[in-house]
Amino acid sequence: MKHSPSNHPRRRWVVKIGSSLLTNHGEGLDRTAIADWVKQMVDLQDQGIDVVLVSSGAIAAGMGRLGWTVKPKSVDMLQAAAAVGQTSLVQCYQDCFAPLGKNTAQILLTHDDLSNRNRYLNARNALRTLLDLGVVPVINENDTVVTDEIRVGDNDTLGALVANLVEADVLVILTDQQGLFDADPRHNAQAKLIANARASDPFIASVAAGAGALGSGGMATKVKAAVLAARSGTRTHICAGKETDVLLRLLQGEAIGTLLVPDQEPVVAKKQWLAGHLKTRGKMVLDAGAVSALTQGGKSLLPVGVTAVSGHFHRGDAVSLVDTTGKVIAIGLSNYDEADCAKLCGAPSGDIERLLGYLAEPELVHRDNLVVVS
Repeated sequence: MKHSPSNHPRRRWVVKIGSSLLTNHGEGLDRTAIADWVKQMVDLQDQGIDVVLVSSGAIAAGMGRLGWTVKPKSVDMLQAAAAVGQTSLVQCYQDCFAPLGKNTAQILLTHDDLSNRNRYLNARNALRTLLDLGVVPVINENDTVVTDEIRVGDNDTLGALVANLVEADVLVILTDQQGLFDADPRHNAQAKLIANARASDPFIASVAAGAGALGSGGMATKVKAAVLAARSGTRTHICAGKETDVLLRLLQGEAIGTLLVPDQEPVVAKKQWLAGHLKTRGKMVLDAGAVSALTQGGKSLLPVGVTAVSGHFHRGDAVSLVDTTGKVIAIGLSNYDEADCAKLCGAPSGDIERLLGYLAEPELVHRDNLVVVS
C-alpha cells in the first residue's frame, strides 16, 4: 500500500530528527547516519522540495563532549550542555551538506519567537528567503537561554510549529521507533503498527507511549505535534530514521511508519499562527451566546459576551477565549489590555468610549484575529 503523494504546488518538508538517532543512543554524534540523512535531504531538494531541518541533539552532543553519561536536571547544566553541543551539531551538518553543494543556516528559536506576531513574521520571512536561496535551515530550540516560561518544550512540537510557520505540506518525525502502535510494543508482543489515521482521532492520543531516556518526549509529543501540524493542513509521518532511504521512499508514497493526516484544508497564515499558540497571555470567559457567535456564526467577540477576564496582557497579545467550564473555544488577539477588558465585561459596544474614555475598536477580538480551536 502507498500513501498518496502531496499536491502542494511548491512542496515543502520539515524533517525533525530526534536525539537518540543523532547521538547513537548517547555515544556522541553518529556522523555516518547524519551524512546519510543529509544526502537524502539533498536528493529531496534536487526533486524540487524545500527542506527545513529541525534537529535535536545539542544537549546530548554536549553531554558527550563533556563526558557526562546522565542527563542533568538543573537548568544551568542543561544550558551549558546545549551551548557546548550546539557548535558540534551545526558544524557536523555543514560538513555533511557542503560537499554536496549546499549551505546551511543555524536558527535557534524560543516560544516567544513564535508567539510574538512581529517576531513570528520576521522568522517566517527569514526562512522563506533561505529556502529561496536553496539553503537548508537547521532549527533547534535555543536551550542555552530558554526558560520554562518561554520554552516550546520538545522538538516534536517545535517541528509542528515550524511546519506551520513555513506552510509545509509534510512533517517527517524521524525516531528510533517504527511508528505508533495500538499498544506499547515494549510490553505487548501483540501490538500492531498504526499505518494511517486522522491526527485528531482520540484513540491515537490514548495509545501514545511515554518519553525515552535522552529525548524530551515520546510518542505522546509526536501525536500532539501531528495535531498542531494538522491545523495548517500538514500531514505528519512518524517513522524509523534508520530505515534505508526513508525520506526518499516516503517521497515515492511508500507506507513507512505511521501517517497522521489532517481533517481539513489549510487555514490562512494569520490563523495558522494563532492556532499554533501554546502559551497565551490571558483569558476571557464567554457566555453561551458569545460561544455560539464564535463557533457557529463566525462573528467577532464583543464585550457584551464576556463575563470575566484574567491574566496580564496588552493590546495585540494572544488570549484564550474559554466557555464557563474553562474549555478553550478559540484563541485571538485582544484589542484592549486586561485592565480595560475587565471594565468592559458585559457592556454593549456603544458604551466602550464612555467606560474607557476612548474607543479603539468596537470588538474585544475581531473575527479576522481569532481562530476557533474547539
